[in-house]
Amino acid sequence: MISFYLNGKQQQITELNPNTTVLEYLRLNARQMDTKEGCGSGDCGACTVMAQRLPMNNSTDASSSQPFYTLNACITLLSLMDNHHLMTAAYLADNPEHHPERAQLHPAQQAMVDCHGSQCGFCTPGFVMSLASTYENHRLQKHQHNNGLSDKDLSYADIVASISGNLCRCTGYRPIIEAGLSMQKIGQQREAEQLAAKDLTLTLATDAMANTQSKTTASESATSMDNTNSASSTIAPALIEGSRQLFIPQSTAELDQLLAVHPKATIWAGGTDLGLTVTQQLIDHEVIIQLSAIESIKSWSVADANAAGDNYSATAAVPELIFGAGMSYKRMLPALEQFFPEFAQLFERIASPQIRNMGTIGGNVANASPIGDLPPILLALESRIHLRHCAPADDSQNSQAAEKTYSDEWMPLSAFFLDYKKTKLRAGSYVVAIHIPLMQDYEHLFIHKISKRYEDDISACLVAVKIALSSDGMTIDEAKIGLGGMAAIPLLVKNSQQALMGQPFTVASFERAAKALPMDVSPLTDVRASREYRLHVVQRLLIKCGKQLLNSSQAQSV
Repeated sequence: MISFYLNGKQQQITELNPNTTVLEYLRLNARQMDTKEGCGSGDCGACTVMAQRLPMNNSTDASSSQPFYTLNACITLLSLMDNHHLMTAAYLADNPEHHPERAQLHPAQQAMVDCHGSQCGFCTPGFVMSLASTYENHRLQKHQHNNGLSDKDLSYADIVASISGNLCRCTGYRPIIEAGLSMQKIGQQREAEQLAAKDLTLTLATDAMANTQSKTTASESATSMDNTNSASSTIAPALIEGSRQLFIPQSTAELDQLLAVHPKATIWAGGTDLGLTVTQQLIDHEVIIQLSAIESIKSWSVADANAAGDNYSATAAVPELIFGAGMSYKRMLPALEQFFPEFAQLFERIASPQIRNMGTIGGNVANASPIGDLPPILLALESRIHLRHCAPADDSQNSQAAEKTYSDEWMPLSAFFLDYKKTKLRAGSYVVAIHIPLMQDYEHLFIHKISKRYEDDISACLVAVKIALSSDGMTIDEAKIGLGGMAAIPLLVKNSQQALMGQPFTVASFERAAKALPMDVSPLTDVRASREYRLHVVQRLLIKCGKQLLNSSQAQSV
């Protein structure tokens, strides 16, 4: 069973196609027509809704409330809303039942009216949800911390960032940005007039815990279900319809057990790419294993390279930043800002807030897309990947007592990608974590992404360059160059790297490396860019990285 709140009312569902998206459920089941169906690929933002994870304890203190976040309803599985409060635009207003004329619009809604931010209106609910999420998080921060920072007004940059995943084709963005800037003034005016604002935060922790209780009940009755294999009988499907099943394991141990029984199951994390298989390719996945409840793969740590249990034997091992594969882009950002600021700066150019809220590092790497934004950077940083291969269940033993076996494997990320959409993953395998060696003082990182739109767009090409200089700063000791959008897989360009290593730290050395690039890659021509354009741009970007490093070094020596 999945349990969640929809616009303040609890929903408990057991029998439903596991491939059902939030948008399908809202429009076809719940008849919530205020959420619009646009592109069906997580690009336009018309279907944007807001969610908040419910507290997992018995506290009803508002300080335990989780932040609000937005998501694209069209590509998000409904099951990902388990233990969440899901909100649509119709819920935002303080609207007495049967008396809509007395409704007090949410500040984001009122601002859109006042600033004429809507014309045809199709995109408006999505914009309102993006603005409302920003407004509510700002208000929540002020209520929880009152630390001075939260008293600052939302800036122009804050508003632009909040709507960067929403497209408008008739009104234009100026009045919508003006609405975003004015919604806080509307809220402040209402506070001054002592007009109570609607509290969107659900603090009904007792009811929220019904989710956990219902799972226990379902588990106890699982023996009556017709499972594929008795070895999985202790883990009941959260959703089931005919032969289709969706499981939500609560730990990696349960995940290992399920994969031993269902090695060909579709592993679903954020689903920001997998969702397209449902909406665009019309695939009905038979068995889905959803990772949303496994907290152990949603954290990060810093550890010595040889502390991972993988018998790592590098002679100059350095501490590593370890990201659990289930960490979303949003969760990764604070750690990247601390250890890899150049990496973090790229995040405003990766997809949209809705996608960054849901997409995970493990999913982006395992997807093996040649235009994925993270793999080229991780390659340049000499990252390693931790895989787990789960063995099939042994039918000859009593499944209740049989110990599930698995093997762990660590490898350089450069060895993980084999061919277009092919990796070292096999049936019953999954990504556990990504290990990124920390930067040393003599190492420098540069990242450049080229796309037609600055925000919310796919890369035509992406270049990540890590340069290690000698102690006197006169020689290039080591170079790693990761490329995306240039071949069937993300890759390191060995000839260009070799052309830099051991060379004087001059722009001429980077120019020679750029000339070696055609020996490494022969990019394709597609709708995003031509072969000639990609090759020329990447060559110029390599030279630009050299100039940036040279300018930085000269500035530090002054």
